[in-house]
Amino acid sequence: MVAGRILRIAIPCIPGRPPPPPPRVPIFPRFIRASSVQRKGGYKGPKPGRDWIADWVSKNDDAVRSLPIYVGGASLLAVLFNRAVSGIAPVADASSSQSRSDLLTLGLAVTNVLAGLVWLSIRPKSIIPVEPQGVECQVIYSHLPESVVSEILWAWESLSNVTCCRSLVIVYDSQCIVQIGVAAKSMNDGEPFAVDAAKLMQGSLCQGVLKSGAQSYLANLSLYPGRSELPFLPSNTQAVILQPLGDRGIAVLGGDTIRGFTTSDQAWITYIGEKLDATLAKYMNLVEDFKVSQAMFHETKDGR
Repeated sequence: MVAGRILRIAIPCIPGRPPPPPPRVPIFPRFIRASSVQRKGGYKGPKPGRDWIADWVSKNDDAVRSLPIYVGGASLLAVLFNRAVSGIAPVADASSSQSRSDLLTLGLAVTNVLAGLVWLSIRPKSIIPVEPQGVECQVIYSHLPESVVSEILWAWESLSNVTCCRSLVIVYDSQCIVQIGVAAKSMNDGEPFAVDAAKLMQGSLCQGVLKSGAQSYLANLSLYPGRSELPFLPSNTQAVILQPLGDRGIAVLGGDTIRGFTTSDQAWITYIGEKLDATLAKYMNLVEDFKVSQAMFHETKDGR
């Protein structure tokens, strides 16, 4: 308040005189570059490079693989023609420099031909998803509460939509909690092949995973002899992930593509396994506590 009065006194208003002009603020030149305005000739900045040689090789794969054969064959014909025209004896003479160079050229030509034959015989196998051979099923343990069932279904929908997972089996405390997706067809009645939880948990695959406590990824299932321990999966399952659920259970995920589960998929499945383990452990502990309380109640009742 005092400062306000001092200012009003220091700047008196004189009637009849116009107020003093405001102080002039220096104007500095400003340079504005409008990047959205295109000049004549279009964009002048760097453009993404393109490997023309790699593109041409990928489009002409068969011709490139056969090229060493043509080069080697042409080299052989050239050596033979040169040998016939030059007037040198057809028998190789070690003392002749021409004979030694011809032998070296023949060796290089034959090497080219063999390299071309190897290139044609060895081709990268195209990896494509397959259609699982089996029947659709959705078997869920009937005593699970609705919250646990909804969480399991959420995990299945997420895995089946984002990854190559087409089959999911969860075994916890030697009890098959869920079998969902495509399952192998039973030989007797054509129904989904039932999961033998006790036999599965006693197998070498599950025992190894539970002992290590780490995820096991079978990128090409056909190469592993333990395939016989998973008869409930479709016969043409390409890849399998065995995800431990703590030390009490395991989740088996079957994929439709060889090496179809990426590194990020494996990490994500690990987190989902930890979440399912916490949920199932909480439910199983409640069930065990209820059974214990029921047993104590009956013992007390019988004692009376």
